[in-house]
Amino acid sequence: MITTWRPVRALSRRRTNVLYRCRCLLAALVTLLPLGLSAETPRHPLDALTASEYWAVFETMKASGKLDSASRYAGINLHEPPKAEVLQWKPGSPFRREALAIVKQGRRTFEAIVDVTGRKLSSWKEIKGVEPVLIADETEGVEERVKADPQWQAALRKRGITDFDTVGCGGDSPGYFGTAEEQGRRLQRVRCSEGRGAANHGAHPIEGLVTLFDSEEQKVIRVIDTGAVPVPRGNGDYDTGTIPSREVLGPISVQQPVHGFRLDGNQVSWQNWNFHFRIDPKIGVIVTSVTFNDGGRPRSVLYEGSLAEIFVPYQDPGEGWYHTTFMDMGEGNIWGSVASVLEPGADCPDNAIYFDSVVTNSRGIPEQWPRTACLFEREAGDFAWRHSAGGYHTDSRRRRDLVLRMIMTFGNYDYALDWTFQQNGSIRIGVGATGSVEVKAVRSRTAAEDHDGKDRRYGHFVADNTVGVNHDHFFCFRLDLDVDGAENSLLKEELKTERLPAENPRRSLWVAESKIAKTEADAQLHMMMEHPALWRVINPGVKGPLGYPVSYEIAPGHNALSLMTDDDYPQRRAAFIKHNLWVTPYREDERYPAGDYPTQSHGGDGLPAWTKGNRPIENTDIVVWYTLGFHHVPRPEDWPIMPAAWHEFELRPFDFFARNPAVDLPKVR
Repeated sequence: MITTWRPVRALSRRRTNVLYRCRCLLAALVTLLPLGLSAETPRHPLDALTASEYWAVFETMKASGKLDSASRYAGINLHEPPKAEVLQWKPGSPFRREALAIVKQGRRTFEAIVDVTGRKLSSWKEIKGVEPVLIADETEGVEERVKADPQWQAALRKRGITDFDTVGCGGDSPGYFGTAEEQGRRLQRVRCSEGRGAANHGAHPIEGLVTLFDSEEQKVIRVIDTGAVPVPRGNGDYDTGTIPSREVLGPISVQQPVHGFRLDGNQVSWQNWNFHFRIDPKIGVIVTSVTFNDGGRPRSVLYEGSLAEIFVPYQDPGEGWYHTTFMDMGEGNIWGSVASVLEPGADCPDNAIYFDSVVTNSRGIPEQWPRTACLFEREAGDFAWRHSAGGYHTDSRRRRDLVLRMIMTFGNYDYALDWTFQQNGSIRIGVGATGSVEVKAVRSRTAAEDHDGKDRRYGHFVADNTVGVNHDHFFCFRLDLDVDGAENSLLKEELKTERLPAENPRRSLWVAESKIAKTEADAQLHMMMEHPALWRVINPGVKGPLGYPVSYEIAPGHNALSLMTDDDYPQRRAAFIKHNLWVTPYREDERYPAGDYPTQSHGGDGLPAWTKGNRPIENTDIVVWYTLGFHHVPRPEDWPIMPAAWHEFELRPFDFFARNPAVDLPKVR
């Protein structure tokens, strides 16, 4: 058995970096030796890189002469083959395999493309004016250097804290705010907590103290002390040793002797659906090559879909808080993977099967992580459809879904991501947010004692002397829909009030009026309850059985828009949140809505930059960017651990089929 230890400081919002995660795995699962990892040959052009392929990248880069002793990898991912090649590929035929490696060399950043099969370096170029994601090496030693700083020690003693061993510190991504000290520096803002043996260190923040740390020079730049606030001493732990478990009577057992889906590598077939997926180290599950078998004819729905960025801006202007505007995927993936290891029976049901993934550390060494995604069929007691024709005659059909799930952890938050394939031809995509809310220490014990309201101005009391800070969550999905082919358009169907003539008994009703988005500006849309509309991706060249162009609707659920102003730096850096919907023409290098390098970015990258030219998007290969958001005012019921809150949207067939695709489901006997 091999044991690896890692400090948990993925974004130190929970300030848990004095804790350590023991990852005790069988040698067959985790090893740093080339022969110890799975050497499975990829079967599909979009399969994730295997361990042997990562080793090929490692050896190729080592032999290239481009690396020095200080070189570190800020990520190694599959470099996808061109879309045209993938669409033309047939199972069993060869395909190209390339890797994209981001290499940090001091203050310089390089992109390398490696021909994995040929074991040669195909491309090496410097990307100027960017900062790659913080890597684990840069976080090592930060706590020790901060604790050794005399100003920091004086600030702790002023707060009555003399045993520094009870204090844990960790660096946050600093964002960007145009200040002089940010220029030309790679920074972390370090905050601390005093746990005194508590498991949840984030419940005991040392408020009013922030240390600005230079990641490159590995030194303290400035200690910012805005005044001492007592550290909350309430119990913020939530483990079974702290909170006794209740008894839950009548256990529910999920048993399925035979799975209803078929697997061929990472190719899945189920209930007329066929799709491929991979677990990407940077953005998690990517679903690709999605088709629906319509009467024996496979019809394309989605070429590729994924979550592309998460943005979480906190809403407190204080010195220790204004910078907490996290771009989780672009800034927070310091361990090489966004995936969290799944707990069988809790994170996924008993009938689930699990998938491991391979990632690399900052030195390019591959490591296998177990159970980073699961696949299962779910019957929740719901019906797919029903109708009672009167009397005792009822027709009803049981509903079954197929769920592909992964869970990502960024600092204090955990996000479950579900791709749910339904028998009616719809795909439901959901995010479940849970974890431990980010809190600040305040002088008032409760809201009743906060007479002037200052302590709760930017949040809500969740425990004694503890305020959960208001914040937002925005999840941007990249959806390369190919509805019966790649040449698609966006149709906006506006529902408008129509006045009726005086002789009609009715005074008004509503009608649907369709508009085709000609350019990118036409497709920058957001939800408005007072002006409802349907958003559909249509194929103008393919007519359905009743003469309409075939389409899939983007059907929103709960959603929200940013309340920040356009001149606010967080809004500028994550400008994709300005609209719920964007549509762009397909470009293989346009993958991340805030740009490829959002760490300390100045704003304007990604979607705003791409759409400046207002490119045509009618009857061409298009990509839909849908942003799901919600505002979060924390409540006591979110403490000490937040119940999972789910937010979803659907890709729904519209004029795609001749009838309800689930009408042929069997009756329950």
